[in-house]
Amino acid sequence: MTPSTHFTAGNTPDAPRSDQPDLLAALATDLRAIGYTVDGVAALLGEAANTALNRDQIIPALIVTEAAATDEPETAALAAVVRLWLLAEPQRAETLDAALPGIRGEGLAELGLVEPSAGGLLQAKADLRPYGWGGDAATGDTPDAAGSGGADLWVASDLAAHQRPGVLRHDHVLGIGQASTTLVQSTARRPVGRALDLGTGCGIQTFHLLHHAEHVTATDISERALAFTRFNLLLNAAELRLDPADLDSRVSLRLGSLLEPVAGEEFEFVVSNPPFVITPRTLGEAATDQFTYRDGGLPGDDIVASLVQALPSVLAPGGTAQLLGNWEVTAGTPWAERPQSWASPDTDVWFIQREQVGPEQYAETWLQDASETRDRRLYQDSYAAYLDDFAARDVEGVGFGMVWMRRPAAGRAPVLSRFEEITYPIEQPVGPHLGAAVERADWLAANDLAATHLLVADDVTEERHQRPGAEHPGVILLRQGAGLRRTNLLSTELAGFVSACDGELSVGQIIGALEALLGSGPMGAGDGAEFDGASFRSGLRTEVGNLVRDGFLLPA
Repeated sequence: MTPSTHFTAGNTPDAPRSDQPDLLAALATDLRAIGYTVDGVAALLGEAANTALNRDQIIPALIVTEAAATDEPETAALAAVVRLWLLAEPQRAETLDAALPGIRGEGLAELGLVEPSAGGLLQAKADLRPYGWGGDAATGDTPDAAGSGGADLWVASDLAAHQRPGVLRHDHVLGIGQASTTLVQSTARRPVGRALDLGTGCGIQTFHLLHHAEHVTATDISERALAFTRFNLLLNAAELRLDPADLDSRVSLRLGSLLEPVAGEEFEFVVSNPPFVITPRTLGEAATDQFTYRDGGLPGDDIVASLVQALPSVLAPGGTAQLLGNWEVTAGTPWAERPQSWASPDTDVWFIQREQVGPEQYAETWLQDASETRDRRLYQDSYAAYLDDFAARDVEGVGFGMVWMRRPAAGRAPVLSRFEEITYPIEQPVGPHLGAAVERADWLAANDLAATHLLVADDVTEERHQRPGAEHPGVILLRQGAGLRRTNLLSTELAGFVSACDGELSVGQIIGALEALLGSGPMGAGDGAEFDGASFRSGLRTEVGNLVRDGFLLPA
């Protein structure tokens, strides 16, 4: 690593300035005074308009805020700020001066947040929106979708497609989006010394890491992204417990590609929302032709493959990493085949595929994302390039999901190599549940299951289905009401085992009792075959272990 990778610039072209501490402090004070928070904006807009705005549909909010602009001064001030930044409606300078008297329009322009527009108005040069979560992230709590309670922050980013005309700039800095929120909610948090936010963008993941890490290193290939991150950190310095005069004591910003800025270093915790979007490559393509916020410049899904293979090199023993990613699904092969080929047998790994889409839908999603649909010729050519690119590798689908990895502690062997598809709704935030699942896998590896006394988890229910008039149920299901909300199909003997899990008898004792009962009854000898007690015990122990691993049964 060379000193040149450290990013300390406070005045990067076409990005908000972070070298004006007095103006940043005045802006934070003004925004807080008018209630420019997640809750405050939701109350101003009302449920319908606020929900529409979350879908990037701004018309209902425009209608509400236009009416509110003539309301009492506090309401009018909040409406003006919402219209400026969330709805990208130019405002009169005197309106902003009244709404934000500490910084005024002149100060906003100096920070690079607004610029002159037609008719003497000021228009947004960047998006600046409230962001909040409830609770303490160190204990596993993550952003509250409603923003109630906890920290009230603000996040600056580039204006999104629904706020500006034309195709997005190629060095676009993405704001709060579905992917960043998904990663925040799926992160299994724990107190650590050093953490890494790989591909920080505007700094969302770093916000949360600062609540449970002593020091955070945030990297990005884009100078503008790091400039936005630096601005956001210093604007929210008080809430994030940062010293504006000594930012490096808690946060190190590094410029560079992927793991290059941290080569040779180790971290206890790594999160990454990398530029994982699969993008057709073209001959003679330059980096300036790529959307840096989503395109890592590699063919196919190589960006995710390279990260999964390389991340263990920067993990301290016992360190964990979590990231999002896409992976290609080749025609006629299981979706997990490619991810399995990337994972090292020396590393704990857990892939959860949340959805899979075909080449056409994938192309439509990402062309719409950058507003490339606005130029019909460009849209058709780009769409065709996507389909040709996928066809060249015989790709029939693209999977999206979450990846959890761990470098085992010294002297410990990996205990997880899991690849599963969960496409139904799960509880959010799911991060604490993922962390609990890993703890259960560790517990199973370290303890004698046969000697353990088990209880059924509080969120678990049982369903029995049978034909009318049948003596016994044909289907017995165990369902979870929380976490990953799994459903497990039970055999008769496993259902009998679960019904006996009241903490009184050990696993071995219950299995022994079932063996004696079933081995001498109709199930054991009714088909003329000799009952194999050893196979029965081994098979049932495995099934019980799976129920413990997945959280249906817990040690008493």
